[in-house]
Amino acid sequence: MQETSTSPATILQFRQDLEAEFRRHIREAIEVSLTEELAAALGSNRHERTADRRGYRNGATARTVTTPDGTRTMTVPRGRVIAADGTTEEFHSRLLPRYARRTRQVDEAILGCYLGGVNSRRMKTALMPLLGDAHLSKSAVSRIVGRLKALFATWQGRDLSSERYAVIFLDGFHLKVRLARRVVSVPVLAALGVTETGQKCLVSLRLAVSEAKTTWGAVITDLQHRGLVAPLLLVVDGHGGLTSALQQWDGIRVQRCTTHKLENLKDHCPRHARPEMKRDYDQIIYASDGLAARAAYDAFLKKWAILCPTVATSLEEAGLELLTFFDFPKATWKSIRTTNTLETLNREFRRRTKTQASFGTEAAALTVLYGLVAFGQIALRKIDGAKHLPSFLAKAWQKVA
Repeated sequence: MQETSTSPATILQFRQDLEAEFRRHIREAIEVSLTEELAAALGSNRHERTADRRGYRNGATARTVTTPDGTRTMTVPRGRVIAADGTTEEFHSRLLPRYARRTRQVDEAILGCYLGGVNSRRMKTALMPLLGDAHLSKSAVSRIVGRLKALFATWQGRDLSSERYAVIFLDGFHLKVRLARRVVSVPVLAALGVTETGQKCLVSLRLAVSEAKTTWGAVITDLQHRGLVAPLLLVVDGHGGLTSALQQWDGIRVQRCTTHKLENLKDHCPRHARPEMKRDYDQIIYASDGLAARAAYDAFLKKWAILCPTVATSLEEAGLELLTFFDFPKATWKSIRTTNTLETLNREFRRRTKTQASFGTEAAALTVLYGLVAFGQIALRKIDGAKHLPSFLAKAWQKVA
């Protein structure tokens, strides 16, 4: 029986012909771009003789390159460029770097699989529609991951004197890493900054054996030595080691996490009295302004010093650092009165790495966390009330100066 023009086989053939034509045009576009790049480097087009000519063409070579639209072989022009001393050197394309067999988009797709915890075997299967029958060896993955490690090393040691943050959140979370021939749960100390426009940025990642004063002190010292200007506000959870380390930053304003403090108060409060205690605590945190919050704070201490002295003592431990956020624009209060902004990032880190039972090295753990943010696997957005920050900070920075 003769197939009709709308049969599945005909439609499939039409799609295949269309895709083949589309890929041919993509290959031609890349080849034209490479030809124009060489012409710009030589200062002349093919068969054109000009006074400004800076070299000559030297044939062409075939290169098999994997692009987001599949693997294809294309013709890459070659040439030699005259150097300043009169010698010639081979032209190297920036559009298609030397020895490159994949475009940047394909490498990013491979990195995305790696950051998602996919092993090389499963990666090859997942990327089959993209790579076709192209071989994706463990060494190829290792080379791509190696470039990520180099990027992380550069980021980790970068100069911070040009970066300025209005607020910095400091907190830690735990990962399983193999250290000294044993898999142990160790804290990753993270610093998350908020720029003058309200954009959240990852500032620092450091793996430590504990959250003691010395380890947090090393984080702060490192930020200072790399030229980071002191922020207007540090938001912390009240951990003893971190609180002690903050003394290294003279005159810095601190906001104690109101959520962590509530949990501490519950630990000191009898279960039957916790609802009443929370209502009184909320009168402080959700007050209309700083004056009302201070009045509620004093009332809380007076009442609970009688009902349950340990609750009052716990609140006094944090002191007025619980109320620092009231000095900032009201629209930002929700974002800066707790460490939830960084806690959310930490939860994402844990969720994205749960497929890996443990990391083989400290460098591997930190590189993956950095890559998740750097390559957009975890998106960092602006804090609430970001539009109110610039005008407020302009005045605040002037006072500091």
